[in-house]
Amino acid sequence: MENIRDPRQHINEEPRDDFMDTAMGFAAMFGFMFVVFAAAVIIKAIIS
Repeated sequence: MENIRDPRQHINEEPRDDFMDTAMGFAAMFGFMFVVFAAAVIIKAIIS
């Protein structure tokens, strides 16, 4: 039976670009928060 905990057998199974992952996460969160902010401003303008 293979030793599934041996890290030498699992070299970079799923290559990732950590910087791009972080940048895309930051951009997506910024975009989402911008939409929430814009919606809040529009709703506030409609109410008042």
